[in-house]
Amino acid sequence: MSEQRPCSARTPSAEIDPAALATQIKQWGRELGFQAVGITDTDLATHERYLARWLEAGRHGEMAYMAKHGTKRTRPAELVPGTLRVISARMDYLPPEVETTRVLGQPQRAYISRYALGRDYHKLIRKRLDQLARLIEAAVGPFGYRAFVDSAPVMERALAQKAGIGWFGKNAMLLDPKAGSLFFLGELYTDLPLPVDAPFEREHCGSCSSCQTACPTDAIVEDKVIDARRCISYLTIELHGAIPVEYRRAMGNRVYGCDDCQLFCPFTRFTRASDEPDFAPRHDLDRAELVTLFAWSETEFLKRTEGSPIRRIGYERWLRNLAVGLGNAPWSERVESALQARLAYPSDLVREHVRWALEEQRHKRQTRIASA
Repeated sequence: MSEQRPCSARTPSAEIDPAALATQIKQWGRELGFQAVGITDTDLATHERYLARWLEAGRHGEMAYMAKHGTKRTRPAELVPGTLRVISARMDYLPPEVETTRVLGQPQRAYISRYALGRDYHKLIRKRLDQLARLIEAAVGPFGYRAFVDSAPVMERALAQKAGIGWFGKNAMLLDPKAGSLFFLGELYTDLPLPVDAPFEREHCGSCSSCQTACPTDAIVEDKVIDARRCISYLTIELHGAIPVEYRRAMGNRVYGCDDCQLFCPFTRFTRASDEPDFAPRHDLDRAELVTLFAWSETEFLKRTEGSPIRRIGYERWLRNLAVGLGNAPWSERVESALQARLAYPSDLVREHVRWALEEQRHKRQTRIASA
């Protein structure tokens, strides 16, 4: 586990220039591979009200952790006592030469959300944040801090918006006008009284509704409001039980996450390729066929997803998702045979999705015969 120092609302020595230190922090951040670094205070009152309404509407589905920690999520000083500032950092993740929308048009191939193609980003970004903290410590002496990377009750997008890193698009993603939204966020909670950056107030979406139109399941129910219960990322990653039948066809070949609302956003054309080796695709996951992945044994799954965010869903849900993808694929003897081979799999969840997929395939086969 990375080293953390408790925040204590300390005051830096007189010889420290907070403004100069803030400038230096951003320079160090860029040298460590972050594309943007901003600093904000801890006032998230507006976002707290938004979160409360979202939770009251039940739009978090089975993600009980979104409500579990109460106001610690929206009040950083309750999560880490003594916190005065949050250093927010952005790291782009799209590898070069990785196909995106083209894969969605090849239904025999598996679409895996592009952030999950390589190694787990949590460790890489946490390590860089720890390195940033050590550089700060070398300059000012011991100070309180704690690093977060999508690993605790932290309003990372809200903090990043307040730190000037981007604005909330209609898909509720944070957008940079020159980089799109395909990036990770990480935070350093700190007790250093640094000057804050101006929030990113201007919204550039205008009348564009590309993200809403592109969403396969109409999960963007209002501007900046996602109903997770309809979202394919939620259905394939967070949901533990059966995927509702009404969303299965809309899933297409998306077997781990969904990027549609980002891929079809006009600002995505400005996305810069990342040169981070850890984000490069592993085991050809950016081009693998559904049948190939469905044939993995549990041992193969565990081996090939070692150090990958994909492993968190486990083998059973991996097969569940792939079965839906195969049901949506064009009919072929190979697909039907692959599904038949899993009909006796010792999991009610997997078998139910395999049966559904077989019915879809048989209907396509009969339609093909009838039209021959």
